[in-house]
Amino acid sequence: MAETVPAQTLEDRFEAVVAAEQRIEPRDWMPDAYRATLIRQIAQHAHSEIIGMQPEGNWLTRAPSLRRKAILLAKAQDEAGHGLYLYAAAETLGVDRAELTEKLISGRQKYSSIFNYPTLTFADVGVIGWLVDGAAICNQVPLCRCSYGPYARAMVRICKEESFHQRQGYELLMTLMRGTEAQRRMVQDAVDRWWWPSLMMFGPSDADSPNTARSMAWRIKRHSNDELRRRFVDMTVPQAEHLGVTLPDPELRWNEERGGWDFGEPDWSELTRVIHGQGPCNAQRVERRRTAHEDGAWVREAAVAYAAKRAAEAAGPTEASEATNVTEQENGK
Repeated sequence: MAETVPAQTLEDRFEAVVAAEQRIEPRDWMPDAYRATLIRQIAQHAHSEIIGMQPEGNWLTRAPSLRRKAILLAKAQDEAGHGLYLYAAAETLGVDRAELTEKLISGRQKYSSIFNYPTLTFADVGVIGWLVDGAAICNQVPLCRCSYGPYARAMVRICKEESFHQRQGYELLMTLMRGTEAQRRMVQDAVDRWWWPSLMMFGPSDADSPNTARSMAWRIKRHSNDELRRRFVDMTVPQAEHLGVTLPDPELRWNEERGGWDFGEPDWSELTRVIHGQGPCNAQRVERRRTAHEDGAWVREAAVAYAAKRAAEAAGPTEASEATNVTEQENGK
């Protein structure tokens, strides 16, 4: 008979592994709250990658050259892959991908607030690459050291690709800034619209972030929201100066004592509105995801039937015949 390990001993082992900067793996014991926190965070991250294809996908057929179309299409494919990695990581925690998708399209799970803003011009594509993906890099690179193994390993490739996306976006903006005066105004307008939503990507201020302390104690997160926001601003201001754009913050100034940039307070009431479904594109984003999921039902069904047929064929002729009969019965033949 298997020996029952006391719950306190299991928790002590868990805490020791986390404190030693080692990884918790799917078969290891973990507190229910740790598992729930990971599911919430990884699912939101996965949803964000999938929903995040929509703003730039709006320009796939309207990009100004074949080269720009190819770049944008490659980026969208990368984001789909990121979602796949993350859903797979979430499934190691005992949840089903279909269940997570259902929670997203029914409004029971969230995705990043940044993807609820419209892409009005092609300059928005570049600014998303520069600012949005830049903020994502600041937020996600520390996740490569997350205490949960599958999440940390997925983040290694994701961060490499996000870094490439950020450089792509910046290159597009540099090209536009070397263009006409109208193109330069277009870039500045896009920066004005995306700057504050990008700062809000890191979440509410530390004083209003109920999950940060526990996530940091468990080594899921490594830095607080405000610390990551400061890193992003310090990284971005010199890039903006080189690009030749003005960041829309009158309080932005160099702090000699801190060795970094001071900046203004985002409009947290706007973040609250967007999180609660009242952003410019909330309803549109979820409805498109719902429609895509419903339209793709036949593909998922065909894939399952094909996999079952191949498995039966590998098992032998008798099993293959039985599988065919079952499939035909289910299809009403």
